[in-house]
Amino acid sequence: MSIRKRGVLAGGAAAVVVVAALVVYLSGAGADPGPARTGVADAAPVGGGAAATAGVPGASGPASAPASAAASSSAPAPAAGDGVPRAAAVGGWIPVDAAWKAQADAYRSLAADPVPAGVGNLPEFRADCQYSHSRADDPIVFPGLPGASHMHSFVGNKATAAGTTPADLMKFTATTCKPVQDHSAYWVPTLYDAATGTPVETTGFRVYYRSLMNTSAGQMPMPNGLRMISGDAKKQQPTPRGASGQFYCAFYGPGDLDGIARSSNGNWPICGGTATLHFMLQFPDCWDGKHLDSPNHKDHVAYGSGNACPASHPVKIPAITFDIQYGAKGTTDGYYLSSGKELRSASSMHGDAFVMWDVATMNKRTRNCVQQRRTCDNYGYQK
Repeated sequence: MSIRKRGVLAGGAAAVVVVAALVVYLSGAGADPGPARTGVADAAPVGGGAAATAGVPGASGPASAPASAAASSSAPAPAAGDGVPRAAAVGGWIPVDAAWKAQADAYRSLAADPVPAGVGNLPEFRADCQYSHSRADDPIVFPGLPGASHMHSFVGNKATAAGTTPADLMKFTATTCKPVQDHSAYWVPTLYDAATGTPVETTGFRVYYRSLMNTSAGQMPMPNGLRMISGDAKKQQPTPRGASGQFYCAFYGPGDLDGIARSSNGNWPICGGTATLHFMLQFPDCWDGKHLDSPNHKDHVAYGSGNACPASHPVKIPAITFDIQYGAKGTTDGYYLSSGKELRSASSMHGDAFVMWDVATMNKRTRNCVQQRRTCDNYGYQK
């Protein structure tokens, strides 16, 4: 799995920050229901910049898939012909239908656009999103059950709630993401200040769609309606300096990713200078080609290895990466996640992706950027 050094956009300047594949699996979700909150952050999004090979303290690779967690279901929507998946779930498995075949056929017949001079060679495109709202909902793990989850902070589609379906994402397309053709919903457990119990919301949330392999042979676009979870909401372990799966400090110029100090329990970095807290979360890049979801929301996708996908998951899809920025520097009291209040560590950090794009935009970005191995920003080729 590739590990990359990226830049972070903050107030128009580039900050050096390491991006790695921080992968742990989610086997379920705890309960911490609370009232819904809404709001939109106006801070700069994360991401962008030159790439190089580097490591992140505590970065971990993919683990083996756990036993099944809560089963998911999806109610079929009434009409057809708009590219929205509608197949009903059977035992938590949601099969693809004609919508994917139509998208795949359109992609195969799509020619790549000419590449302007000066375009970079990182095979990726992206969406920059801002905080939208918070709810104790999870339309992937607890579909149709408002308040059944711990608190989540949502970015992207503004209408996301417990009962959200793929058809809803395509119908209610108001979003905090750019480009606006990304109608997806993305969410993570809410971060809280341990001293005050107040939420610390994201001030930047970049979603990369990229290739983690050295070849894009056989590359396909992301299917609409795909649901995925990365991380483990039930993992309750300390996250001391150098541990796997911890938050880190993003900074301008040289600095310590682990912070200049630690919280009193050792689980959280305290950032120096202009650095702020960040987290990276990597999703799988291979798909079984048959299902948009599975009972544990993981078995239908897998991580590639050796520049190839496993035979069980042969379809190469863009790898989603969450590059998350928080407007916090760290404190002695530290923080806790809604999924891990007791231990007050970062180990239960996880993310959900409910993918829904304008089909033509997804296909073109995948062809131009990932298949052609060229760097794209929110709107196309990046110079």
